[in-house]
Amino acid sequence: MGTIDYYEQLEVVDSAARDYARLYMLPGVLHCSGGPGPDQVDWVEAIRAWVEDGDAPERLTASKLDSSGQTTLTRPVCPYPQFGPSTMESETQS
Repeated sequence: MGTIDYYEQLEVVDSAARDYARLYMLPGVLHCSGGPGPDQVDWVEAIRAWVEDGDAPERLTASKLDSSGQTTLTRPVCPYPQFGPSTMESETQS
């Protein structure tokens, strides 16, 4: 079973799954990182805000950093099954 199948089955089994689970797909980052797409997201802050403040993560920002740590690309990411704006509209290159 793949990641999307697993998440969809979770929602079938538990209609309240969105109260405690989100799936974000990050295109262009290979399996975990690398690749041309932005792969840096402040997941810890998103989870902290959800748990401590009740602010469930919706649209987050993924960044691509160069070797000096400078942001070279950003892209919005939304929880599955939503998708962010198209690449042409959303990418900001520095």
